[in-house]
Amino acid sequence: MLPDYIECIDVPVGTSVRDNCPACKGYKTLSISNVDGHVIWNCYKASCKLRGADKTSLTAEDIKRRLKGYDKRKRAFDMPKHLVSCKRSRVAMDWISAWGLEEQERLLRYDILEHRVVFPVRHDAAVVDATGRSLGKRMPKWKRYGKSSLPFAYGSGTVAVVVEDCVSAAIVGTSQRTGVALMGTSMSDEHIQYLSRFSTAIIALDPDALPKAVEMCRDLRPYVDTVKVLKLHDDLKYRNEEDLTNLENIQWS
Repeated sequence: MLPDYIECIDVPVGTSVRDNCPACKGYKTLSISNVDGHVIWNCYKASCKLRGADKTSLTAEDIKRRLKGYDKRKRAFDMPKHLVSCKRSRVAMDWISAWGLEEQERLLRYDILEHRVVFPVRHDAAVVDATGRSLGKRMPKWKRYGKSSLPFAYGSGTVAVVVEDCVSAAIVGTSQRTGVALMGTSMSDEHIQYLSRFSTAIIALDPDALPKAVEMCRDLRPYVDTVKVLKLHDDLKYRNEEDLTNLENIQWS
């Protein structure tokens, strides 16, 4: 059951609000989000432990808002015309081959103006954003094309493997697990909302980001049934045999 102080706050489906925390009295430190009727709340003050989640039913008005919101998201990003098939660039195809992404090649794009391999970001069937990796010396190395805060994801499983970059997400994503790239080592409210739909989340950041992974694990536990941290020897995109074996083991343990 929703706590009284959260139930009285109107949070439409697909939105988030900030409010004062009733537990620690922090100013605007309480975040409340409604993800498809799944309400999650969390106080971001370090000393406060207020957090939780609850299932609610979708009203007819909620469903209407959700459909309208989906249409807006669908129109929010138009793929630039200069993002073309990767087959237009031998360098792009060589880069894809070097990382073993041939299976994902049809989903990727090539930026002919900035010389980047581009990973489209999708929400359901719609492309809502894209992020591109420079193939030369152009900075930044990774560029976000739109304004969506959604992560890049690849795969269709109910187990999310949370990684830092799109290459790693594309490599670990399968029909049994979904690679989710934060595109960095910070987890936002939007990332938590997205990950709350999965039954299990495995945090698999670079070896030097282990403390950050442990922190993310703590933040996700109120919203995901099972959260684990995978200690790596190397970034997953390098396909270290022991790391991949440990990923398989932790997924089914």
